[in-house]
Amino acid sequence: MELKPNEKLNIKNILEDLENYRPKRRGWTWRTKKEALEAGPFMYKDCSLPLARRTPLPSAKYFNDIDPQPDCVITTEIASGRFEDDIRRMRMAAYHGADHIMVIRTAGQSHFDGLIEGTPQGIGGIPITRKQIRAQRKALDFIEEEVGRPINYHSYISGVAGPEIAVMFAEEGVNGAHQDPQYNVLYRNINMVRSFVDAAEAKNVMVWADIAQIDGAHNANATAREAWKVMPELMVQHAINSTFSVKVGMKKENICLSTVPPTAPPAPCMTLDLPYAVALRDLFKEYKMRAQMNTKYMDSSTREVTVTHTLNLLISKLTSVDIQSTITPDEGRNVPWHIYNIEACDTAKQALVGMDGLLDMVQLKEDGILRETARELKERAILFMEEIIETGGYFQAVEDGFFVDSGYYPERNGDGIARKVQGGIGSSTVFERDEDYLAPVTAHFGYNNVAQYDPSAVTNPSKLIDGCTLEKHERIIYIDELDETDNVDIRLENTKETRETTNIKPEVEWAGDGYIMVNMFLPTSRSIAEFAALKIAKQMGLEDVEVIHKEEMHPSEGTRIELKGKVAFTIDTDSLVIPPEPIVISDDEIRLAIDENPIKIVAGTVGEDEHSVGLREIIDIKHGGIEKYGIECHYLGTSVSLEKLIDSVIELNADAILASTIISQDDIHYKSMKKLHELAVEKGIRDDIIIICGGTQVTPEIAVEQGIDAGFGRGTKGSDVASFMVKKLKEMKEEKDEN
Repeated sequence: MELKPNEKLNIKNILEDLENYRPKRRGWTWRTKKEALEAGPFMYKDCSLPLARRTPLPSAKYFNDIDPQPDCVITTEIASGRFEDDIRRMRMAAYHGADHIMVIRTAGQSHFDGLIEGTPQGIGGIPITRKQIRAQRKALDFIEEEVGRPINYHSYISGVAGPEIAVMFAEEGVNGAHQDPQYNVLYRNINMVRSFVDAAEAKNVMVWADIAQIDGAHNANATAREAWKVMPELMVQHAINSTFSVKVGMKKENICLSTVPPTAPPAPCMTLDLPYAVALRDLFKEYKMRAQMNTKYMDSSTREVTVTHTLNLLISKLTSVDIQSTITPDEGRNVPWHIYNIEACDTAKQALVGMDGLLDMVQLKEDGILRETARELKERAILFMEEIIETGGYFQAVEDGFFVDSGYYPERNGDGIARKVQGGIGSSTVFERDEDYLAPVTAHFGYNNVAQYDPSAVTNPSKLIDGCTLEKHERIIYIDELDETDNVDIRLENTKETRETTNIKPEVEWAGDGYIMVNMFLPTSRSIAEFAALKIAKQMGLEDVEVIHKEEMHPSEGTRIELKGKVAFTIDTDSLVIPPEPIVISDDEIRLAIDENPIKIVAGTVGEDEHSVGLREIIDIKHGGIEKYGIECHYLGTSVSLEKLIDSVIELNADAILASTIISQDDIHYKSMKKLHELAVEKGIRDDIIIICGGTQVTPEIAVEQGIDAGFGRGTKGSDVASFMVKKLKEMKEEKDEN
């Protein structure tokens, strides 16, 4: 199946024959860097190969729609709980530059006590099922062919089912995963011994599958009462998991530290966060850095979150980053919408590309507070590790509450997370293997006594059983969903109208969810504004209305409210009257055409109309108007009579008339257009000139009905008008030449 940009992704095609799907590759893929990338009029130093198909930043239209890609991997995290809609969001994210798709969960597999297969998607969170993994990896195979770049698929190897999940990920072509036994111990209260034994097995499977590992140290940052004080502990957690992974056999280039700046404005975040980033990279220079933004201090303001994200991106640029994560700006609302996944990707792309070449112009000072603070953080981290050893090791340190304590080490506030060495989920479930234990399977950690059966199978234990599921995909027993009422087929049937017909609804997360967001300002206090907004939305006909953001502009003068609500209807797109989009040619083409065939125009606002702003924006060079192309403009002012426009065209031997008509009572704007056309005919010049009319109430179709060559409404730019004139004059010249 080949995806086409002008066609929707067909979910049913993805699900078809899923039991026979085979992943086309395994292992993590880094971007191909290109140190001298030429894009449009610019040269970039810190970029990667461009995409074959993409959606550029909005401002790219000023630079010939270039879309340079940063040199680091860009992450987006998706967690709607309906994998069929997440697939669509993956495609959108890929077009905006994401090549690391993390499928996260609200509760997820870390809460489950066994491997989840054949279960519904919505029970106790979003468990990661084989069907979901397979469908999404299959979809990404097609999406990466469409955009022309490998896409890394990622999820979590955690909980007491971690080893089983690791095997499934290896079987199904997953490319990256979170794996950190400390996460299980500290945040899920899984027994320490069980967690580390499971991690040894899971990490070994990841090594076989070349899966990149991201650790979970950043969770201490998100959990501690005062996050900016846990920086020494964060480095200790990174060291423990990284060293453990290396001992298991993982390549250092596949070990990624999940680095999160501990603070956010209005805290002096650069003063606190930059030394930490420097210290971390000094201690762990052999490993990869996965930078994520701070979410602990995230509220429901997308503007505030985006500022924090951008400051975090600056730290990434000033130090180093191999994977740049992009937490959605609406994380504080717990509503992971399509648009915010995409905006987060665009924020990272825009900021990193905008800072291209920064380190060639600036460098971090080698003396002063930056290096002194970084050194102090490293010293505190080393002392922390030494105390762990003196205490009796990691397990004892956890039992003593060393971790996620909000004191700035060696200070301790006594609020750390304490777990019992002999307690927690899965306690007493680890048993020593028998001396003759046999495990004839690939990527199994520890001894398995294969040699006594076949010495030649020591490096390939599954040879004893003619290959296991890691080598022989056909041996996997594929279990489809078992729930008769909560499964993807039922959901697709329920949303069939908006998926397979020309009927559409607004959506923010799932197909046909009907949600829209309304943004309003109310001149009253927060408490009153919230309930007034709810009533306004309900009177607008919205259902399931909920305020998602409220922000005080002044205690009494006004409040900004954002709310969401559902519309109960669909729109049939076949019933819409959609005029053809004007074809806008490039600025260079316009200039070249006008150099070859100069254009002179006469312009004015007609009738008893004193509006001038819109017309001046179309004309004036300051506003990007048609003057910038070398068009000779004669502006006659406002309240210009139709006769004067025609006479001026004759007197100046002009090529075109630009008439602005704003007032629309009694359809006077269309009557004026018709009269203007008739006067030009009467004077015998109609076939020799272009007449263009514009205004907020002007529509192209009705303007043409009045005899006008083109009508332009709200949102028109000078380039639109110039493009039309160049094309129209060319057509007129060709027609005359033929006659």
